[in-house]
Amino acid sequence: QVQLVESGGGLVQAGGSLRLSCVASTSVFSIFAMGWYRQAPGKQRELVAGIASGGSTNYADSVKGRFTISRDNAKNTVYLQMNSLKSEDTAVYYCNRFSVPWGSWGQGTQVTVSS
Repeated sequence: QVQLVESGGGLVQAGGSLRLSCVASTSVFSIFAMGWYRQAPGKQRELVAGIASGGSTNYADSVKGRFTISRDNAKNTVYLQMNSLKSEDTAVYYCNRFSVPWGSWGQGTQVTVSS
């Protein structure tokens, strides 16, 4: 089973930036489309960004133009650069396979944006 380890979260003021990282323990990482998800308190987990194996990307409307997803297949790592952060971006952020997540999730990384 694939293990996912997210990092890079923290407390930041509105308008600030953070870069999240996620390492996946699979030798075939490069063939999978990957995604970043988030779950705010009292809300369902939502997909915010995805990146295909070939590098094409897509974003939720709420983060389009502010977040950038990227990947480094040599490091089995997917990144999420988050700029112009808003209070509504506060959530625990997770990575997983895009659209059809693997059954196990990592611990996530907390992002808190203060206004």
